[in-house]
Amino acid sequence: MAAQKNKSDLILDELRRRKTSKKIVEVEEDTVKVVIFSLSDELYAIKGPEVKELLSLVPIHCVPGSPDFIPGVINIRGDIESVIKINKFLGLPDSETSTKSRIAISETDGIRSGIILDSVEDVMDIPASSVNPPLSTLGKEAKEYVSGEFLYGDRSVTILDIGKIFGRLGS
Repeated sequence: MAAQKNKSDLILDELRRRKTSKKIVEVEEDTVKVVIFSLSDELYAIKGPEVKELLSLVPIHCVPGSPDFIPGVINIRGDIESVIKINKFLGLPDSETSTKSRIAISETDGIRSGIILDSVEDVMDIPASSVNPPLSTLGKEAKEYVSGEFLYGDRSVTILDIGKIFGRLGS
């Protein structure tokens, strides 16, 4: 019985010691939800609130006379949405669709459209402080539509500004 009491006393002493040792201050940091995806073997992201849903590829119906970066429209539960091939819009190399390809239904400033993604890598919250200004090495065409960059593991992720992209489509 005495040995058991000693163990209990030791545990209580350790708990008291930990309680009085250095205090850890929890800091609430602003976060940004992002959807990370690949295009032409590079990583990009769209801010989470701008992505309404992620879909598997569905049949895209061609609309004659539309720009080459708009392959057509899709029917989502009775709603007709345009679809953007974002890599063509940004002047990136074209890529083939695969079973990993997805369509992100995005909406901002009252404009809604689908965006074809090569694959979705992750959906996560990142600290707002980890978002850096866009690199000056980005091409002029793409840089206009980028709001920032951050690291995902050891790879750089470019955050696309969907508001500016959709604004260009609306003009």
